[in-house]
Amino acid sequence: MALLLGVDTGGTYTDAVLMRDEAEVVASAKALTTRHDLAIGIGEAVAAVLAASGAVAGEIGLASLSTTLATNALVEGQGGRAGLVYIGFREADLATHGLREALGGDPALVIAGGHGHAGAEAAALDEAALRGWLAAGTGAEAYAVAALFATRNPAHELRAAAIIREVTGKPVSLSHHLSAKLGGPKRALTALLNARLVGMIARLIDRAEGKLRDLGITAPLMVVRGDGALISADQARARPIETILSGPAASIVGARWLTGAGHALVSDIGGTTTDVAVLRDGRPAIDPEGARVGPWRTMVEAVAMRTFGLGGDSEVHLAEGLGGGLRLGPRRLVPVSLMALEAREVVHEALEAQARAAAPSEMDARFVRAVPGMEAGGLAEREAMLLARIGAEVWPLGAVLRNRMDHGALARLVRRGLVQLAGVTPSDAAHVLGKVAVWDGEAARLALDLLARRRVGSGERLAEGPEALAAMIVERLTHQTALALLEVGFAEEEADFDLPPEVLAGHVLMQRGLGPHRGLVRIEAGLNVPVVGLGASAASYYGAVGARLGCEMILPEHGGVANAIGAVVGRVVIRRAGVVSVPAEGRYRAHLENGPEDFSDAEAAMVALEAVLSAEARDEAEAAGAVDVQIAVRRELKEAEAEGRRVFIEAAIVVEAGGRPRVAAG
Repeated sequence: MALLLGVDTGGTYTDAVLMRDEAEVVASAKALTTRHDLAIGIGEAVAAVLAASGAVAGEIGLASLSTTLATNALVEGQGGRAGLVYIGFREADLATHGLREALGGDPALVIAGGHGHAGAEAAALDEAALRGWLAAGTGAEAYAVAALFATRNPAHELRAAAIIREVTGKPVSLSHHLSAKLGGPKRALTALLNARLVGMIARLIDRAEGKLRDLGITAPLMVVRGDGALISADQARARPIETILSGPAASIVGARWLTGAGHALVSDIGGTTTDVAVLRDGRPAIDPEGARVGPWRTMVEAVAMRTFGLGGDSEVHLAEGLGGGLRLGPRRLVPVSLMALEAREVVHEALEAQARAAAPSEMDARFVRAVPGMEAGGLAEREAMLLARIGAEVWPLGAVLRNRMDHGALARLVRRGLVQLAGVTPSDAAHVLGKVAVWDGEAARLALDLLARRRVGSGERLAEGPEALAAMIVERLTHQTALALLEVGFAEEEADFDLPPEVLAGHVLMQRGLGPHRGLVRIEAGLNVPVVGLGASAASYYGAVGARLGCEMILPEHGGVANAIGAVVGRVVIRRAGVVSVPAEGRYRAHLENGPEDFSDAEAAMVALEAVLSAEARDEAEAAGAVDVQIAVRRELKEAEAEGRRVFIEAAIVVEAGGRPRVAAG
């Protein structure tokens, strides 16, 4: 029987698991995630699981990867410089759906062109303007193209892509390849984010494949998509945006396999994020509005999941106001206890020196280092100078920041992924409390002692020593996790409570009811379904979360590697969608990749579109390595009543091709 290898790169750990024909876990292993080069951690985790199992690399017939890289990059505002070509829209349309904020200063060109709702050309494509913009130089590593009604006729997107490749040779993401839905600005945002991720994901896959070959593993590499399905490495290179929520989606597939749960919340805590989804009848729902990651609502089909900037490595902030207190995230920091493993002398000397200072500083227990091997082109002078000052060493933050302008430069370097910050995190608190003992616990204690000396708005110390502060941090993580679970619960409730889910979760009545409250009024509240807690640190924190919410907390064996298990047991699924419209009475138009095609009969138009979409989906599923491909077709008809008869308005055709991935002979 062939062995199957699943790998998941999380924010802190990279997990590897070996399974035998999806029937049993043979062995699992963890390695620290090497964020500057994720493939190093992948290689270490795979080598460890091979050693733990005694398996021969040549026996592995399938390798599958789930990764938080795309998700974390979008949450943290990272990624390559991308150029947007916006065809047929107005300059003002850049302000919709957060498109201008997503650009963040990256180049954009708005030019004439595009099509109408029925697929007819609305205006000629301004090729001269596009060529001139490209020739002037944009500094973009990849490009996104979105044209008006490109899902009804993609001709201008295809032509613009050909010109971009001719002039620049750079990768191009087309909006109609990522979604068949209307909504130009949202499709443009999705294509822009895809372009930003292209280089990052391609480097990861190339390096991961190289590491597997070095270890003697020749099996094809699959990648988990955001809906939990598998795609080939080449498909992930072309459409990296589809791997957002890849890790969380794999965790849900893994949670189902581990527990058999039919109706539950699944909460996966990583280093950077906590990802929460609902299982109904054993299946996760697909988000009908598209995946939301950080501030961005995309058109990517993904599990209906909410991602919160809350994890074991979340930054600990002092809350504002007289009452003081703490809040966590959304930014991830390298835990001080982990940084001390790599630079013990620097970290300990700095912490001890800061402890001797007469007064605490906001830069206490904070460190900075450059990420080796990252492309640092296109930096402004101040960022370049600061990056050079940091060099290849670990530094106390106060040693490299010399004025306020340096603070802004550092923030921009962090957003580009060129620099990492270290500071106090829940992982450090867990070391102080003895919940874990894998990194430098003494460095964690020194760091928390420094932070505890800080003064809150009332003038009082934040906490009386490192243990007290550690307890506060864990309590805050418990509180924010409970809020996240309640928010998802309210969001997925069938009943309408007339308030946003996040407001309901934090409402005073809800929070008092968790007590529960007993006075003149009796208030009881909590979750009415079990929670499956996943992630390496779930066992450290989630028992208290279950008690807070009054629900069963399921912490399955192998839950710390659920993502890697999900990467193995998933299926290849390719979806293709298209539309049949009615441009004029008696004419039915199938909107195809090579342009609209008209028919005199609605059924004929739908059958023709189904045939094209089925062929495309089957070909792509087989290209992804699927065997025994099955095709399912769904029609979504829009009709109206007119003079006593049903009138055809529009039909959306969705085709799904699915099968198990091919397993190579061991």
